[in-house]
Amino acid sequence: MRGMHPSSESAHLASRTWETVGRPVLLVPIGSTEQHGPHLPLDTDTLVATTVADRAASELRDDGLDAVVAPAIAYGASGEHQDFPGTISIGREALTLLLVEFGRSACEWAGRLVFVNGHGGNVESLTGAVRQLRDEGRDAAWLSCSPDLREAASRKLPRDAHAGRTETSLIAHLRPRDLRADRIITGETASLAEIMPRLRAEGVRAVSPTGVLGDPTGASPGEGRELLDAICAAAIRRLRTSRVTENGSLND
Repeated sequence: MRGMHPSSESAHLASRTWETVGRPVLLVPIGSTEQHGPHLPLDTDTLVATTVADRAASELRDDGLDAVVAPAIAYGASGEHQDFPGTISIGREALTLLLVEFGRSACEWAGRLVFVNGHGGNVESLTGAVRQLRDEGRDAAWLSCSPDLREAASRKLPRDAHAGRTETSLIAHLRPRDLRADRIITGETASLAEIMPRLRAEGVRAVSPTGVLGDPTGASPGEGRELLDAICAAAIRRLRTSRVTENGSLND
């Protein structure tokens, strides 16, 4: 990762001019616009990814690296949620193409490109796109907005699939005004491994009419803050270690 940053320049790409862009580490939040049960906003994944990218950029800048955050890619591969109004999915193929072309363009000037992913449905596209970019000689990678699994287990942090306690706690901390607490309801609580075949074949609504996979009751802002700290700590470690795995993701 290259490029010392002038402290006067913004950590947000959109606020810079072409003369002040330099050769930064470019962090690109990628999320989704999709249902998150009756109680969470459609931009939940994008909000989390953007927050993690912002926190990571701040830490890298404290290290003396010029890190900037690009405007988020707010549409992803969310076909499994398409039965719910508000969901906008561009599909895996289109998302892969978008990420490849985005990377080809950004890598003309960025010292390194890292997609910061907040939606599990994007992983297949991220893997394919980043592999292609790296095969073309571009310094690209991606990381997930997830805590270290051992740390999460030792601290007993919640971990469920979708619109459950994990994401509800995060929104309660990050943007409580958009949490519809009176609409919180327990969804399908079977393990993801159990329901995955049906999810893939029929979509989320066939498994959970409310769109909730997990139990959001008991979520709290304090738990959300602890979760976010763990997610950000893992992302920052991965960025600092800079070890790229076979699927193009950063691993610490």
